[in-house]
Amino acid sequence: MFSQSFIFLLILLVIALIAKNSSLIIAVAFLLVVKVFGFSDRIFPIIQSKGISWGVTIITIAVLVPIATGEIGFKQLGEAVKSSYAWIAMASGIFVAVIASKGIVLLQNDPHITTALVFGTILAVAVFQGIAVGPLIGAGIAYMAMKIVELFT
Repeated sequence: MFSQSFIFLLILLVIALIAKNSSLIIAVAFLLVVKVFGFSDRIFPIIQSKGISWGVTIITIAVLVPIATGEIGFKQLGEAVKSSYAWIAMASGIFVAVIASKGIVLLQNDPHITTALVFGTILAVAVFQGIAVGPLIGAGIAYMAMKIVELFT
């Protein structure tokens, strides 16, 4: 009756509850409900293929809200570029976006790495109160590290 994936999700739910991580609780509970009601064959492939893109879109919307509300405008942008910290933040944003783009390719093409990254993200979210943007950025970092290793092998 209980498949390995169902038991795994239940364990993750318990970990999420112990860690009091609402994002992980909601994610696991959603997946369990979909499995229990038998919609997984239709819904999971869609989420798996488009979920990262949806997530990136939602995060992008959240980041752009201060511009939409008027909290950030051209004046703030002009003031920000005068700060060395703003330039560091801008360079960091560029760097993370570029490595994340490489991470998407890695996640799509290597299931073995995807499993390790997802498990690492789950641990980080459940145990260290991390945020689940880890697989994409983690995959980008892994991609870069793999390319560096390839240079020396």
